[in-house]
Amino acid sequence: MITSYQEVCKMVHLLLAIIYLAFISLGLPDAVLGAAWPSIYPQFGVPVSFMGAVSMIIAFGTILSSLMSDRLTRALGTGRVTAISVGMTAAALFGFSISGSFWQLCLWAIPYGLGAGSVDAALNNYVALHYESRHMSWLHCMWGVGAATGPAIIGWILTGGQSWQSGYRVIAVLQVVLTAVLVFSLPLWKRPAEAEGGAAAEALPLRQVTRIPGAKEIMLCFFCYCAVEQTAGLWASSYLTLCRGVSAETAAGFASLFYLGITAGRAVSGFLTLKFNDTQMVRMGQVLIAAGILALALPGPQELALVGFALTGLGCAPIYPCIIHSTPARFGAARSQAMIGVQMASAYVGTCLMPPLFGLVASRISAALLPVWLLALLVLMVWMHERLNRRTALHSA
Repeated sequence: MITSYQEVCKMVHLLLAIIYLAFISLGLPDAVLGAAWPSIYPQFGVPVSFMGAVSMIIAFGTILSSLMSDRLTRALGTGRVTAISVGMTAAALFGFSISGSFWQLCLWAIPYGLGAGSVDAALNNYVALHYESRHMSWLHCMWGVGAATGPAIIGWILTGGQSWQSGYRVIAVLQVVLTAVLVFSLPLWKRPAEAEGGAAAEALPLRQVTRIPGAKEIMLCFFCYCAVEQTAGLWASSYLTLCRGVSAETAAGFASLFYLGITAGRAVSGFLTLKFNDTQMVRMGQVLIAAGILALALPGPQELALVGFALTGLGCAPIYPCIIHSTPARFGAARSQAMIGVQMASAYVGTCLMPPLFGLVASRISAALLPVWLLALLVLMVWMHERLNRRTALHSA
């Protein structure tokens, strides 16, 4: 009996280690296009702005596969969805490495996006169902490690005098290795029916999902969070340069502290979840974001803006993982995959839509409105989160 229990514990810990690797894999390709694009667009003879077209194709595929994640996971199980999705991403990355024209990049961007959304939703739901909140925070910290490693690989390859295609091939090989690990780990993953101790329910159609009490609130909350994160991250350097008189070189370093704040904050958040519940963690994050926005808005030395972006990053850290982790408790295990799928889709919409919209505001009026823009999104996020707490079964003081 003891031996059997020890074997189960070993399997659980082995699977958790594989999931940590999978989250690093999720982050690896995310920032690679931006790092490689300065080398790509002159070779293909296209304007620098054409990166937006490739990004939009990837984003559309990601949104679509996120909305399909409930149906796919119920049919195949989390393990198979993860292995297939990572395999698709590996194939797309290899496709990028052999592309000889811009239209080929666009073609390979389709499996790239389709492979990203469903695995993101499936893995997040699996962890929310089977592991403690601290692991969700640490896993998203590992995503940050992957997102930082991808551009570093591209930079290392380019510095060594090799082409951007070689960088994509290296990352594709890493994804292939992980795909093999995931295939061999398939017996460790629980199917939905096994997790619930019975037959898996039917997948919920999108219209039915959006009618669940609290669904619209959590979707808007996710939309606003990702809009805050992406707008702050993408516009940090421009804001510092245009509005605070910081040199472009220094601004780039300052802006990186925003992402450092998110990654380090998620590492710390994992320990804080031992004392605070998910709702309390989200509220603490929102308070820190508000403090960061205030520091950005106040006149003062350049260092004050630096503190503002660092605080905003720290505040962003617990919100995404803690809202996801609370989803099964709010909506029930049977609905959680569908709910996390629409949350991911809402997140990607916010990521794609709001930074370009602020770009229009910055070009037509002023980039100095960044703190006002972030504050408006934060207020809506807080409102939706508090409405969500009132409308669902999960409550905390």
